[in-house]
Amino acid sequence: MKRSISFRLTCWFSCVFLAGFVVFGVVMWVDLALQLSHGRDRTLSRRAARCYDLLSATERNASQRRLAKFEEFTDATPEGNLIRVYDERGNLQLTDPASPAGFPWPETGVAAGDSFHSVNYDSRRFRVLTRNTKIGPRAVTIQVGGQLEDNRQLLARFETGLESATPLLLVVSACCGYLVSRRALQPVDRLISGVRSISARDLSARLPVNPTGDELQRLAETCNDMLARLENAVARINRFTADASHELRSPLSFIRTVSEYALQRPELDGETRETFQDVLAESIEAGLLLENLLTLARADEGRLQVNLVPLDLTPLLEEVSGKAETLASAKGQTFTYSGASEAIMISGDRTTLQRLFWTLLDNALKYTPNGGRITLEALTRGKEVVVRVRDTGIGIPSSLIPRIFERFFRADPSRSHGGGAGLGLAIAKWIAEAHRATLTVESEQGKGSTFEVLLPTAKA
Repeated sequence: MKRSISFRLTCWFSCVFLAGFVVFGVVMWVDLALQLSHGRDRTLSRRAARCYDLLSATERNASQRRLAKFEEFTDATPEGNLIRVYDERGNLQLTDPASPAGFPWPETGVAAGDSFHSVNYDSRRFRVLTRNTKIGPRAVTIQVGGQLEDNRQLLARFETGLESATPLLLVVSACCGYLVSRRALQPVDRLISGVRSISARDLSARLPVNPTGDELQRLAETCNDMLARLENAVARINRFTADASHELRSPLSFIRTVSEYALQRPELDGETRETFQDVLAESIEAGLLLENLLTLARADEGRLQVNLVPLDLTPLLEEVSGKAETLASAKGQTFTYSGASEAIMISGDRTTLQRLFWTLLDNALKYTPNGGRITLEALTRGKEVVVRVRDTGIGIPSSLIPRIFERFFRADPSRSHGGGAGLGLAIAKWIAEAHRATLTVESEQGKGSTFEVLLPTAKA
């Protein structure tokens, strides 16, 4: 499934933000865990230092006096029941009477310095410092413990905060990414709108160039350069088509004149007469093709203008319908004209409109078999006039309908036997656009087609 650039940028921005936030959260969690662990170790070291100062100060006191001082110290110290003092033989000298029984104290060692151990007791985690030192000449061992439950709860709250903030921040980042991408792509949208507004019939328009100095400015300048080259190329093609069509008119006219003159001679034998008749028919067909090419070339160059004047559409439609009825009768077809009895006033050019409606009727006559029905109807709808040409002919495949108004296009094979070079509907489309009208077609293969012309009324 194709996605827009804004959507993809939003997804990329959100993914990068999420990955960065996850990495940031993991790093912060590890740093917080280390800081809490080191903080707990520093707290235990300070307690051990205060215990050492107390033991040094009460070294010469009586045992009872020293024990009383020790109990006062443990009572004033958080978790004072987790403090013990051993002599050099490892015998327990001082401990708080409220010390929990069964607490897994680490074994005392003889190495100087501090050592830390983590133990579990009563489903909780504890940290224990063992400090081997000397008080005077005597070696002593001080053990200080502290629980790590506060650290665990703080880390748990930090994890909960990260998990709660992640969806919210992801939504905020997605919205911000979408807004930023849309704002950044607005110049691209303007370029797209500008390019879409430029048609092959008018390549003189150019894209706006903002002097930003970025890639969008270079893109607009490149597109304008390309449009200039296309305009020159199309202009050369149109001039060549117009010049070639104009230059070929004279030899074709000469061929037609010679053929017509030769056919007037009575002494021609049958085979020669048939040959001249074929030459005359082909010259007439080629002349019509050249006229159509010349018309389109002049229209592309803007040299062919229509003179829009107030015009009653009813007499024009009656005229083309009378001609179509005669041809339909000759082919055994049924032709019906349904038009308004009152005047239908529009702004238009009679000659080109007559060509437009006759092109549609001529196509219906060509591609409707004998015994078929052709209908021409005109009606007013608000400030618009609707002219429809319906037939029960061979129809157009649905896959070919979007191309039916292209030049030299013929819906082969279903519409290839009717003659013509495929320029009639292209000219009809141009005439409709010149009258600010729309020409549409609906068709079903094997059942017929409906061409509809929507014209604005003179009042509109």
